[in-house]
Amino acid sequence: MHIIAQTPRFVIRDFKPEEEEVYLSIFDDEQVTLHLPKRTHHENRQIFINALKDYADGKTLGRWGLFNNGDNDFIGLCLLRKYLDDDGQVELGYVLNQKFWGKGIAGEMAQIMIAYALTHTGAREIVAVTTLQNIASQKVLEKAGLKRMDNILKDGRELAFFSMTR
Repeated sequence: MHIIAQTPRFVIRDFKPEEEEVYLSIFDDEQVTLHLPKRTHHENRQIFINALKDYADGKTLGRWGLFNNGDNDFIGLCLLRKYLDDDGQVELGYVLNQKFWGKGIAGEMAQIMIAYALTHTGAREIVAVTTLQNIASQKVLEKAGLKRMDNILKDGRELAFFSMTR
């Protein structure tokens, strides 16, 4: 199992195959998924399966789990992926279980993942998008060093767009 980073509070690591249900459980909370793209249970399961394949293929971009160091509780997940099929742009995304909101974990994770993207990928730019209503994530991204740019339209929705260039 590959570990991206470990802090005193949490570890960012590959999911294990037996953690599929743990992964899927985060999408059962309507408050957690309020600002996420709408996907079916089957689509989320396929994303998990694809993440496992990416690990086996040694890809530097992907989706990883955040787990509490104390009790291995599932905090959430984070991802780095190509943005709009541009190898030079890497998108940061994340989702946390509600009980971990407001504890500074998202900000700490975002800084780690930005550093990881800058050192392990050829990205010239790190980007992130949020719904316009997701003020908490917008603050996290700004604290992590991304700059708010003009809003964008993606899949028919206006989104807040954030960017950081090398």
